[in-house]
Amino acid sequence: MSTCAITMVYKDYWALSQWYTHYGRLLGYEHLYIVAHGHDPMIADLCPLANITTIPRDTLEGFDRKRGKFLNEFADDLGQTYDWAIQTDVDELVCFDPAIYTSFEDIFETSSDAVFALGLDVAETINDRVLTERQMALGHRSTAVFTGHYSKAWASKRGTALWRHGIKVAPDKLATAPFNLPKGVYLTHLKYANLRALEIANEHRIGIGNTAGKGLPGAAWKEADKVAARFYLHLVRYDDKDWASARDEAYDAIVSDPLRDAKENVLRSASKVFKHRVTLPSWFKTYFGADQERATKAC
Repeated sequence: MSTCAITMVYKDYWALSQWYTHYGRLLGYEHLYIVAHGHDPMIADLCPLANITTIPRDTLEGFDRKRGKFLNEFADDLGQTYDWAIQTDVDELVCFDPAIYTSFEDIFETSSDAVFALGLDVAETINDRVLTERQMALGHRSTAVFTGHYSKAWASKRGTALWRHGIKVAPDKLATAPFNLPKGVYLTHLKYANLRALEIANEHRIGIGNTAGKGLPGAAWKEADKVAARFYLHLVRYDDKDWASARDEAYDAIVSDPLRDAKENVLRSASKVFKHRVTLPSWFKTYFGADQERATKAC
């Protein structure tokens, strides 16, 4: 079984380094495909063994739809070579419980066309040290919150399109399409895991969100700094909950009530909010948190 990983990026260099290291270790760096949204030589410097495709950044109108369409078509093309394509944002790392799975291949063996994961917002807190350039967030961050919004579809076979955090489904199959979210699989969202990188990324988001035009990213980008402030305000107010109880509560709530959007013909997780802080189990650090070593092209 062969698997590749795809992402699109614009200047989010810290997150890109995390993505490149994480999926490169699990799949092999030669199976990583990065779409640069505009020419950027820094991407090749940070990800020397990845396959890099550049697309024009001439207009941002219809940003999300154009981006989604391009990535799905790209994944379908790669489906001629690979059995599965992992497709995540650059700040999203999919992890699996090593007591259940040894690789992505173990997950895909029991999956049909697409796979979802239980979402986690991983956060930097006041007691955390600033990350150095080569430190992996999952090796140095342990505070998180379960999230329905990021319980996304993250991998698919050829012919299955990822859309609006879920999958496109034929109208006549929407009511019965399986919502495949296996236990022990997590999508760690690193947006809040590095405050210094968040500040830089938010400058870009605010600039894009407030550009004139139709179909641009919405309030989450226009007011990215306020969105981040609200997240941290909630985080400090939440009570702590043990990992197993919070995990089971989130899993049951999401799996029992997925959203079947008849307007877009999309199956996805409902954006449920879970008001508890959790501490990530030690296996996140042990298996996915080792600090980076530079991968370089062979001479």
